[in-house]
Parts: sequence; structure tokens; C-alpha cells
Amino acid sequence: MNPDGPSPADQVFDWLDTHAEDRRRAGLSRQLRPRRPDSDLLDLAGNDYLGLAKDKRVSGAAAAATLRWGAGSTGSRLVTGSTELHSELEYELARFCGTQSALVFSSGFAANLGAVTALSGKNCSIVTDAYIHASLIDGCRLSRAEVAVTAHADPAAAGRALATRRTERAVFVTDTVFSVDGDLAPLGELAAVCRANGAALIADDAHGFGVLGDGGRGAVHAAGLAGAPDVVTTLTLSKSLGSQGGAVLGPRRVIRHLVENARSFIFDTGLAPGSAAAALTALTVLKEEPERAGRVLEIARTLAERLRAAGLAASEPDAAVVSVRAPSPDAALAWSQDCRAAGVWVGCFRPPSVPDSVSRLRLTARADLTEGEIDRAVEVITRCAPR
Repeated sequence: MNPDGPSPADQVFDWLDTHAEDRRRAGLSRQLRPRRPDSDLLDLAGNDYLGLAKDKRVSGAAAAATLRWGAGSTGSRLVTGSTELHSELEYELARFCGTQSALVFSSGFAANLGAVTALSGKNCSIVTDAYIHASLIDGCRLSRAEVAVTAHADPAAAGRALATRRTERAVFVTDTVFSVDGDLAPLGELAAVCRANGAALIADDAHGFGVLGDGGRGAVHAAGLAGAPDVVTTLTLSKSLGSQGGAVLGPRRVIRHLVENARSFIFDTGLAPGSAAAALTALTVLKEEPERAGRVLEIARTLAERLRAAGLAASEPDAAVVSVRAPSPDAALAWSQDCRAAGVWVGCFRPPSVPDSVSRLRLTARADLTEGEIDRAVEVITRCAPR
């Protein structure tokens, strides 16, 4: 103990205490809530859209691959981290989604960072939708490109920004399905605007893949843009495929460029073999059971309709995500906690996670939800709503 009081070293992170107290006063404190494998909570908070994370075919493939290949990939993809499973998964993803090629990353976040940074740079302009995911925002920040943010889902605004840029190259960046309200980007109009201005389109299909399009091929495929020479799609393997990892899909020369230039690919340890095997098996299940994709959308719309009928401000879902607005951050947190205490686990989205500063409950539909579980969810969410 220092008799003369705290040393300068003890005070270096004092600002963190002030920051934490400010967040607490604003109702924005966050904490980890470890879940048990045998939890009896009804999960409407996770992103296991197709209900495949615990499917024995998928988890069994992960276990078998882990026993065969080991728990980790042992290195970056360019050194020892690529296995036959990675190559097969890339081939099957590209074939399923209708693109020339694909590249698997260790996460969807890493895939977005790699795509945005490697396909832009200081001699490029990036134009984005105002509501893009944090991983895309971070990619823009790291890109060294000129960045312009345009109004949400507004192709005309995107066109004006692209037309007035100061660089020869340009990229427009958007989610396909936005993660907060579950609304769909006008991809066809955005692609037309990009082509009119000589720009590429990068579309994050994390929430569209496995839910939208023919058999779950995604929002880009549904918009007729799969395989287009000027469109790059990113996605995650951790939502509809119930696994872990991410991927970038697009023209062969784009994927070749990422292998040689995307820092979040080159310098990151490759996706674990077990996760690659799980995603590959989940993709096979989706091909064999394409009705799962339609079931997710049906359940999401049912949840939204019934919650609106109960007087709640629920969004109109274009995919699996349904949001229900809350009057304040504190009310959203209390609402979610009351739902959890009543056996239903829902997401709680508050600033700064939401771009419009409106707090929400965020619900996610799953293909394996029963009618009884839907009834239970609607009853609990309605009963626990702030008065």
C-alpha cells in the first residue's frame, strides 16, 4: 500500500470510471450474460435463423472435423490454415449463390473489413447508407478513402454522392437487410445508380442469406445481381448456417485480389475446421430443405402482425428481424429483463448500437419455432411491455 496515496500509474484509467458512470446514468450499461447449454429460455435474441446451430447433422459434422483436423486451423490461410474443407465450402457457397468465386474468413466482421479496405483505398471514394453495420463502418474508417454517408435506403442520394465524388474509383456500401429494423435495401435501384456512375457495389447479405431469394440464396440473388461483374457480396456463416465465420463472394479477380491484399484475411488465423465443416453441412441441409427459408419469413411476419395487433410499434420485417420500439433506453432494458424473467429471451438494442437513437426490443424468427412458442412469445412480450 502506498502511504502517499495513489501513484500516477493507478490513475491512468480513472477516466474509464467516469465513462462507465455516464453510461449507467444514460441507461446504456451492458453486461455479459453467459447462457447454459440446457437453458429453457425461448430464444428470440440469437441469429440462428434456420434452427441449425444444434441440428445433430451440423454439430456432428463439426465434431467429426475437429477430431480429424484438430481444434484450430493452426495458422493463417496463406500458411497452414487452409484445409480441404475451406476450399469445398468456398466452392459450394459460390455455386449456391451464383457467383464466380468465394473466400472464407474467420468471421463476418473480418470479411467486411477485408472487402471494404481491399477494394477501396486512398484513391477511391466510398459512399454508404447511413445505417450500415459497425463492421462496414470500421472498414470505411480503415480504408483511407474519402467517405460520404447518405440517407437511409435512398438511391437518389447515393447517386448524387457518387456523381460529385473527386476520385476516379468509387464503391457504394450497404447492408442488404438492415440489422436493427429488418428492412430491405433497394438493391436493384442502388445497382443501377452505381452503374450509372462507374461504381462498384458491396452488399452485406448477413441477414438476407438463408432467408431471402430462391431457396435462401440471399437478397443479392433475389435482386438478380448474383454473378454481376460489379457486385461483391459479403455474408456470415454464424446466422442462417448456425456456425462461425464469414465469406466474400464475387468475381474471380476480386477474390484473387482479396487473397493478396485483404489484411483481415492475410494476417488472421483461418476459420477452425470444425466451423467450416458445420457451415458446409448446414448449407447442404438448406439445399435439401429449402422450405426452411420461407418458414423464417412467415414466422417473422406473424410475430410482427400479432404484436402490432396488440398495440405495439413493431416493424414490418423483410427478413427474419422484427424490432419493437421502446420509449427509452431504460424502458427497453427493463422490458427485455422482464421478458427474460418470464422465459423469453429477446434482444435489447440501445444507442449507440442503433443509428437513429431509438431503443428497441429486437426479435429474430427461427424456422423451428412452433405455433405454441409463437403464442408464448407474443403473450410475454405484450404482457411485459412498458405502460
